[in-house]
Amino acid sequence: MSGKTIRVATDVGGTFTDLVCFETDHETGQSKITTAKSDTTPPNFEQGVLNVLDKGGVDPKTVDFLAHGTTVVINALTERKGVKVGLITTEGFRDSLEIARGNRPDFFNLHYEKPEPFVPRYLRRELPGRFNYHGEEMRPLDLSGLPEILDGFRADGVEAIAVCFLHSYANPSHEQATVAEINRLWPEISTVASHQITREWREYERTNTTVMSAYVQPTAERYLSRLNEGLSAKGFDGNLFIMQSNCGVDSLDSVKKIPITMIESGPASGFWGAAELGKLIGETNVLALDIGGTTAKCSLIEDGKVKIMTDYWIERDRTSAGYPIMVPVVDLVEIGNGGGSIAWVDNFGKLHVGPKSAGAMPGPAAYGRGGTNATTTDANLWLGRINRDYFCGGSVVADMAATEKALSDVGGRLSVSPEEVARGIIRIANNNMVNALKLVSLNRGHDPRDFTLVAFGGGGAMHAVALGQELGVKKVVIPAGASVFSAWGMMMSDLRRDYFVTKLADLNAGSAQVVESLFAETEALAAGQFSEEGVDEAKVKFLRYGKFRYQNQEHTTEVLIEGTITDASLAAIETAFHETYEREYTYRLDAPVELVGIHLVASAEVGKLKMQERPLGATAPSAAQKGERQVDYALEGVHAADIYDGEKLEPGMQFIGPAVIEDPGTTIVIHPGNRVEIDGFGNIHIHLKA
Repeated sequence: MSGKTIRVATDVGGTFTDLVCFETDHETGQSKITTAKSDTTPPNFEQGVLNVLDKGGVDPKTVDFLAHGTTVVINALTERKGVKVGLITTEGFRDSLEIARGNRPDFFNLHYEKPEPFVPRYLRRELPGRFNYHGEEMRPLDLSGLPEILDGFRADGVEAIAVCFLHSYANPSHEQATVAEINRLWPEISTVASHQITREWREYERTNTTVMSAYVQPTAERYLSRLNEGLSAKGFDGNLFIMQSNCGVDSLDSVKKIPITMIESGPASGFWGAAELGKLIGETNVLALDIGGTTAKCSLIEDGKVKIMTDYWIERDRTSAGYPIMVPVVDLVEIGNGGGSIAWVDNFGKLHVGPKSAGAMPGPAAYGRGGTNATTTDANLWLGRINRDYFCGGSVVADMAATEKALSDVGGRLSVSPEEVARGIIRIANNNMVNALKLVSLNRGHDPRDFTLVAFGGGGAMHAVALGQELGVKKVVIPAGASVFSAWGMMMSDLRRDYFVTKLADLNAGSAQVVESLFAETEALAAGQFSEEGVDEAKVKFLRYGKFRYQNQEHTTEVLIEGTITDASLAAIETAFHETYEREYTYRLDAPVELVGIHLVASAEVGKLKMQERPLGATAPSAAQKGERQVDYALEGVHAADIYDGEKLEPGMQFIGPAVIEDPGTTIVIHPGNRVEIDGFGNIHIHLKA
C-alpha cells in the first residue's frame, strides 16, 4: 500500500469544539498526530467544526474518514429549541404521556408537579386499533380519521409527528401503515414511529422517546445537512460517520432518520476511548472520568466492556422526575461540575460549586471576556495549579485582576481570603466528582481499588490525582491528547447498532429454541440493514446479551451469552444471572428466572485506528523540564513543583511529584510523592502514594 490515510474526528462540546487528526504514511509506517480546539459556535455548531479544521490545518479534500460527535440533540432538548410535535397514539391512551410514572423524587413535597410533557394535550390524537402484548391483533387499525387529524396538525403549525401505538414493540404493522399514510397525505412533514427507535416494552418511556426524537429531528437533520454541505463545499468526499450514544458510529443517512440516538455522542466516544486505551495498556478495569467546561461525566468499564443501557433520563434530579429516553446509551453519571462551573454562596453562608456554568461566553473571569463569576478554572489559576503565563496553552492572556475580583466577591460573603475561597472551590468540586464516581462503582457493587482511573477532557487531569487518592484506585492514567480524547475515541469506534427486543420466556426446557430463534431473526435483520448500506457481510460481528429477572420482579439484569443457546446451556446462563444479580443487589433468590428480552450488538469495522507503540527510551526527564513554581495543592499545602512541558515528554521518562505537566490543551497536577511514568503510547501513568 502506498500514499497516506488521513482520519479525522471532531467533537462539539458545550464550550469547545475539538479535533484529532491522524495522518498515516503507508510507506514509512509513521503517523503524524494533530490536535486543535476552537470555540463552540451556537446555534450554528457546524461553523465551529469548519473553524477547528482550519485551525488544525486540515484540508477536508485530503480526509478519508471523518467521525463527528455533537451536543446538538441534548442542547435542543434541554434548551427547548426543538419543533412543535403532534402525537398519534392508540385510542384511549392519549394521556399516557402526561400520566407518566409515579416516581416522584421530591417525595415529601405535597405540591410536586410532574415535568410538563413535550406535547400538550390538544396535539395528542388517537386512532382505533389494538394489539395485545403477544403482537396479536385484537382490533383492526382504522385510518379513516387520519386526514382530519392531519388537517388539525397543519392548522396548529405542527412540524413533526410522532406515532406510538400500544404493544407496537411486539407488532409494528399498525405504526408502519400509519406512517405510510401520513407520508402519502403529507409528504413534507417529518415523521417518526416508535418501532423505528425501540422494540422494548414500557408504554410511557417508548412514547416519550418517540416524541423527543420527533422534537429534535428537523433541527438535527438541518444541522447534519449543513455540516455535510459545508464539508462538501471544502472538497470533502470521504466517509462521514456520526458518533452514537452506544459507543459506535453510524452513517449520516441512518442518523438523520433517528437523531435521538446521538443524545450523548460526545461522552460515549470518550468512554469507548477509555475502554480501548485500557486494552492497549493492559488495564481492562477502568473508571473513566471526563471533565469538560460545563460538566463532569463518569462511567465504569469492566473487563474492557462498556455497559450500554436504555434506562436513560434527562433533567432528572432531586426535585424532578425528568424525561426517559429509551435508546442505547452508555451507562454514565453526569454532574454539573466542570472548568466553567460557577461558585456561589447560598442564604445560609454555604459555598457551592455548579451546576450553573459560565459556558464559552463569557466564560471564567480569567478569560477576560466580561465574566464576573468565580469558577473552578479561576480557582485553579489563582492557586498556581494552572500557569498564568501559559493560560489555554498560551493562546489567552489570563486576566488575573478579574480573577481576583471574582474570588474576592465570593470571599466577601464568607469573610475569607481569595486563597481560601479558591481552596474551598477545589475541595467542593473534588467532593462532587468523587460522589459521582462512587455512584458508578461502589453503588454498583464494585471496589474502586480494583480499577484504574482514566481521566480526560480539558479539566480531567487537573483533578484526577486528588480523586484517585480519595477512592484508593490502583493508579491514574492521563491519555496522550487528553483534552481532545473524546474525539480520539471516535476513531477507535466501529460502525455499531444495538437492537433491544422484548420477549418473555421462562428459562426451562424447550425455551432455548425460542430465544435462539429471536436472536437469529434479529441478527438477520441487522445483517440486512448493514448490507443495504454496502457493508460486507463478512465484516459484521454480533455480541449477544440477555435481559433476565426473577419471575414477576420489575427490573432486569443483563448477562452476556456466549455461542448458540441450547437447553443444555440454560443452566450456565441462569448461574451467570444469579452471580450478576447478587453482585449488583447483594443478594440472590431461590426463584424462577425469566427472559424479558434480548440485546444484540451488531458491529463492523470502518477504518478503526491502529495505534503504534514506541520503544521506551532513557532520556532524562530534565530534558522536558521548563522550570519550577509554587503550587497550592488545596489539601496538601503549598509546594515547589517541577514544571514539565507535556510536548517534550518521551516514552520511558520517570519522575516524582510535586510536579505539573503543561500541555496546550490541559494541565496535569501531580501531587507530592506521586511517581510518574510515560508509556510507549505517550500516556502518563501516575502511581499514587500509599
